[in-house]
Parts: sequence; structure tokens; C-alpha cells
Amino acid sequence: MTTVHGTSRRTLLKRTGGAAIAAAVAVPALSTPALAHGFDPEPGAPGVGDPLYPTLGNGGYQVTHYDLTFDFTPVTYDFTGTVKMSAKATQDLSSFNLDLDGPTVDKITVDGRAADFGITQTGTTGYEVTVTPARRLRQGDAFAVVADFHGNGKAPLVSVTGWRFGADGGFASATQSSRCDTFFPCNDTPSDKATWTFHISAPEGYVATANGKLTGKDKRADGSTVWHFALRERMPTELLGIAVVKGTYLYGTSHTGLPLRHVVPQGAEDTYAPIVARTADHLAWLEAKFGKYPFSVYGIHIYGGYTDALENQTLTLMGTNWFKLNADGNPTYENTMVHELTHQWFGDSVTPNDWQQAWLNEGPATYYAAVYSQERGWSVVEDKMKATYEKLDAVRATDGPPGRPKALGGTNIYDGGALVLYALNLQAGQRQFDRIMREWVKRHKDSTYTSELFIQHTVEVTGDRTLDPFLRDWLFGAVNPPMPGHPDWKAAA
Repeated sequence: MTTVHGTSRRTLLKRTGGAAIAAAVAVPALSTPALAHGFDPEPGAPGVGDPLYPTLGNGGYQVTHYDLTFDFTPVTYDFTGTVKMSAKATQDLSSFNLDLDGPTVDKITVDGRAADFGITQTGTTGYEVTVTPARRLRQGDAFAVVADFHGNGKAPLVSVTGWRFGADGGFASATQSSRCDTFFPCNDTPSDKATWTFHISAPEGYVATANGKLTGKDKRADGSTVWHFALRERMPTELLGIAVVKGTYLYGTSHTGLPLRHVVPQGAEDTYAPIVARTADHLAWLEAKFGKYPFSVYGIHIYGGYTDALENQTLTLMGTNWFKLNADGNPTYENTMVHELTHQWFGDSVTPNDWQQAWLNEGPATYYAAVYSQERGWSVVEDKMKATYEKLDAVRATDGPPGRPKALGGTNIYDGGALVLYALNLQAGQRQFDRIMREWVKRHKDSTYTSELFIQHTVEVTGDRTLDPFLRDWLFGAVNPPMPGHPDWKAAA
């Protein structure tokens, strides 16, 4: 699922820190290595040009690793932290930006030397932290940024929050599409994936969670515990899954031996243990379609402070409100569990390059959840797709077509994205469709994608060039094309 930006405002803040850069820099002679290699440092761009959120992310560098230390105090919601960001310059840099909304930055160093920084608001999505290092950076340079910060989880923000609070005084993070910057300064774009390590403190009576594997715990003199996690596979900031809650870890393995770890509310272990145990069967069902699960661990975090469902990488977040039988006594909440697990392939492993590509996150998750539901006898895929077809023309007119949405979170990218895949299945045939989807997540594992890449991929896998205009009509057209095999399907009047 996706969270969408709001438009609230707050007073513009400016902060500076670190040592000032020297007022004058000697100009090197023509024979120096700097000019010989065309060294021409300029500021990195304050955004990566995302069509929906132009100021998100930052140009001039790519992050390779985040190391996050995060100390949170339940009930008061105060926090302090340090993020160490390893990066590589993709241009000659005189300065570069980080995204931020909420926390106060106390200090920034670049390669161990204090850096100047200033904070300005841009647009509706937050602030830009402009960092000027003491030594300008050459294209290709690896560099390390360390930022110390503090704040409060309920502080006013420019945009919507990434924090979700429960009755236990704790929190869980729900940062999609770009709310990681409400926790710490970062490069908040799905196009920049990195590996991660986490060191999250939790007081006595609480547990901490994060993406990846738990690698150790350290007890502190005050009774709190620092929980250490490592995510070896790359992840964008929007899939951050940290939390400090009153919870219990439940462990298991998939049918192929994949480690499973779930977090459920304290005192409700007996209620949720059989529910999370269904994950092994869900994994087997999806692995039969897509191949091996793309990460080294999986689990579900069930939390009363959240009411949606979100595919945080390796640790899906779901609210306690989901887990009720339907009117016929069926556990149709499993459809949502399958939806979020499908995202581990479509969206987490293969990630949108920008947010206008989100139909290929939500479309497969919605489509395969519908197929799962049909196989369980709970619903009929064709009925769902016909209902979507009838209403999608009106949605295209107001919200944009599936491949060119005007915003996130709409029917066009969820049910509309699923309808595109349903049409592709009918046009290409089940065998070819299965190859398209399986090869997609295999060939593009741990990478980012665009709709154009998916169209190209579909033609390459099938050898059918007619699928290029077919997909373009479905993805970008103002109205629905005819549904293959269903000439009687019409848009609702």
C-alpha cells in the first residue's frame, strides 16, 4: 500500500553547523590533475525529477550503505540518532543535498571533517539540507557522511508523517512513498537503493524491529537493549521498517528453509501465531510462480498502531484490524497477506525508478491476490476485472491512466494495474504471461524499472511485437481498449 503526501506547512527553519569553508581557494595550474581531468565541481540537484514529487531525492551521488543508530523514548516520543551514509559521487560536487522533514540536524561531517549545512523548504514534501563539504568531491569519489540529529515523533511536519503510534507508547515506521525523511536525513527516492545496518534501542518491556536479520543485542546499564540488524540486499528508503513496540517475536521457517520472524502484540501470541504461520504456504504459492524469494528473511509485523498494510522490505507491516473472518467465515485477510508478500518481488526487489511507475508495484500485488482468492474459492477473478473495467474509464479521466497517474494511492494503479495484467494474460496466453512475470523479477532482481522497460521486456520474452502497442494503449490511453475475449465489456455510463 501507499501513503500520499499532504500539503501542510510550517515555519521555514534555517540551521548551519560545522566549520566554514575557506574564503578563497587557489586556482590550480593547467598541468594539475584537477584541470587535466576537467574537475568542475557544481552543486548536486535538489531533486531527481520524479514526475509526482520533483523535489524528492537528490542529484550528484548514489548511496551505497546506510548505518542508522536510533534511540527512541516511548510515550514521550523523543529520539536521538546518527546516520552514517556511504555514497559515491556521480558528478564533481561542490555541495549536495539530503531530504528532511521534522528532525533537527545537530552536526554533519563529510569524510570525518565538519561540513557546513543549511536547511531550506522546497515544495510540499519537506526540506532540503544543503551540505557543503570542506573538500569538494570528484566524480567517482567514495565519501562518507555522518549526521547527528534529534527530534520528537509528533513534531509538526511540512508533509504527512511516516510515524505510526500505538497505545503502547511505541511506534512503527510507514514511510512510503517518501516519509523516511521524517526519521532522519537521507536520499529519499526509490531510485537510490542501498544496503543497511540498524542499531535500534528499546527500553525494558519493549522490542525493536528493523529490516533484515537480527544480528545481535546489547544490554545497557539503564536496562534498555540495543538491537542490531543487517539488510544485505539493497533497499530504497521508502521501505524502511523500524519500530519500538511492546511485542513478541515468533519464529519459523518456510517450506524451503527460509528464516521467518514475525512480531505480534504482547499478550496476543495465541491469536496471531496461527495467522502468521500461514506465511510459509503463501511463500510456497508465490515461489511456484516467480521463483526463489529474493531476500534472506521474511516476516509480518502486526501492530495496533497501524490500520493499513505496507510491504516494508523483509518485514510487512499490518494493522490488527485486518484479521477477521468474512461473512462466510473465510480468512480473506490472507488475500492482503499475499498482496504484501507479492510486493517483495514486485516493488521491493524490482523497484520503480520513480513514483509514476507504481502500477507495476500495485498491479501484480492486486492481481495475484485476486488469483489466490479465486483458488481458495472466495471470489472470481473475472468478476473483479469486469467491475474494474466498467469504472476505469472514469478513473483514467480524473486520476490518469495506470501508467501515468497524477497521484499515488488510486484505483488506477491498484485495480487498474491488475486489469492491465489481466488483459496481457488474455492477449499473450497463460504460458507466455507466466514467463513474462517470472523472467521480469529474475532478470531485474535488485534493480529499478520503468514502464518502458517492462514493455521492452514483454516483447523480448514473447517475440510478439504487437504487445508493444497493446501495452501502450492499456497503460497510457485515455480510455480502456477492448478486453481480449470480452467484446461485450463496456465502460459504465
